[in-house]
Amino acid sequence: MSARSLPDWLSYLEQLHPAAIDMGLDRVREVAARLGLTRPAPRVVTVTGTNGKGSTCAFIASLLRGQGLKVGVYGSPHLLHYNERVRIDDSEVDDVALCEAFEAVESARNGTSLTYFEMGTLAALWLFERANLDAAVLEVGLGGRLDAVNLVDADVAVVTNVGLDHAEWLGDSRESVGFEKSGIFRSAKPAICGDLDPPVSLLSQAESLGVPLCLRGRDYDLASGSANWHWRGVNAVGDQLELHDLPLLQLPLENAALALQTYALLNLPWQPEFLVRALLQARIAGRFDRRMVHWEGRTLSLLLDVGHNPHAASYLAGYLAQQPRLRRLAVFGLLADKDLDGILEVMVPHVSEWAVAPLDSPRSRSATELRAALLERKATVYEYPTVAQALEAQCRRAEDQDEILLFGSFYCVADALKWLTQRTEGTGHGTAG
Repeated sequence: MSARSLPDWLSYLEQLHPAAIDMGLDRVREVAARLGLTRPAPRVVTVTGTNGKGSTCAFIASLLRGQGLKVGVYGSPHLLHYNERVRIDDSEVDDVALCEAFEAVESARNGTSLTYFEMGTLAALWLFERANLDAAVLEVGLGGRLDAVNLVDADVAVVTNVGLDHAEWLGDSRESVGFEKSGIFRSAKPAICGDLDPPVSLLSQAESLGVPLCLRGRDYDLASGSANWHWRGVNAVGDQLELHDLPLLQLPLENAALALQTYALLNLPWQPEFLVRALLQARIAGRFDRRMVHWEGRTLSLLLDVGHNPHAASYLAGYLAQQPRLRRLAVFGLLADKDLDGILEVMVPHVSEWAVAPLDSPRSRSATELRAALLERKATVYEYPTVAQALEAQCRRAEDQDEILLFGSFYCVADALKWLTQRTEGTGHGTAG
C-alpha cells in the first residue's frame, strides 16, 4: 500500500514536470515499456475531438456495458474528485487503487520527467490491465497525435468534431487541428468522424494509412423530430443498419449517433432493445446537466454545461433556442485563453441577465473583463467575487418559470456542484436532452 494519500500524490504530480503540458510520446512511452504495459483491454476505443468527447465516451461505454462487458473508461478533466477520471464498470476507482497505481508508475519512472496528465494516463492503463476488462474507452486529453492516450493502438478511433481550441498547441486552423486529431488513426483500423465538414488533412491522413473511415452524412447519420429520432449506419463489413423511433435522450443526439456507429464496428450483438436501454442510461455530470434547487421556498431550474469554446457554445445556443423560457439568468466564468467574443456572439441572444465571476484558477479572466465585454453587447450584467455568490444572486432574482444557466468552464461547473453539495436543500438531478 502506498504511504502517500491520494491528495498527497496529486500535489506531488503537479510538481513533477516544469510544464503542465509537454506534447510528445517519447518520455511516456519509455516509462510504459518499463511498466510492461501492453493493451488495457481486448477492445480499445479512443475518442478525440474539440467538443463532445465526454458524452460520446459515456454513450459508448453504456452500449458496451449493455452487452454485459466489463468496461474501463479514462477521461478528463474531473469536476470534483480525481477518481472521476478512472472508472471501471461505471464506478470510480477508489483512492487505494489509484495510490497503488501511482506508486507503480513512480517506481518505473526512474527519473524520467512526466506531466500530471502523463502520470495519470499511465496509472489508468496500469489499473485497466489488471482489471481483466473486456473493453476500454480512452478519452484524449489534448489533440491526439502527441497525447499520452495515443500510446495505445485503438481498434476504433473516434473524432467527434474539429473546431478551434488550444491554438497554441494544435494550431490556429481547422486543417492543423484535424491533422493532430487524426494522429489517433491506425493503419487499416476503422475510424469515425462526426464532423459534417471534416478537414482535408484528416481525410488525407485516413487515406494514406488505409483507414476505413466512416463519415457522418455519408456512412452514418441521424434524423430527429419532436418526439423521437432515427439512426442509420453500417457494420464492420459494410452492411446497412437502421434504428427507428428512438426515444429522445438527455445528452446530445449527434454524440449518441456517433457512439452507435462505433458500437456497430466492434462485431458485437446488434440487439435494438438493449441498445436503446443503454443509450437512455448514459449520464455525465456537467454536460446539459439539469438540477432542481429548492431556494427560499421555491423550486428553481438550474442547467449546468461545461461549454467553453465557440463550437460548444453554438451547440448550447441551439439547444436553448428549442427550450422556451420567460427568462434565462446566466452565471458565467471563463479562462483567459478561451474565445470570449466567439462565445458571447452566440449566447447573448439567449440570456436575459448575466452574473459573472472569476474562476478559482490563475488562468481565469477577471469578472471586470467579462462584464465589460457583455456591456459592449448591451447586456444586463452583474459582477461578483465568486461563482457561488453569482449563483446565489441569480437564485434570488429568479422567478418560478425562469431558468438559471451556469456555463463557461469546468471550473465554473465544479464550483456550482460544490455549492449544491453543501446545500442540504439541493435535490434531484438529471441531464437535459
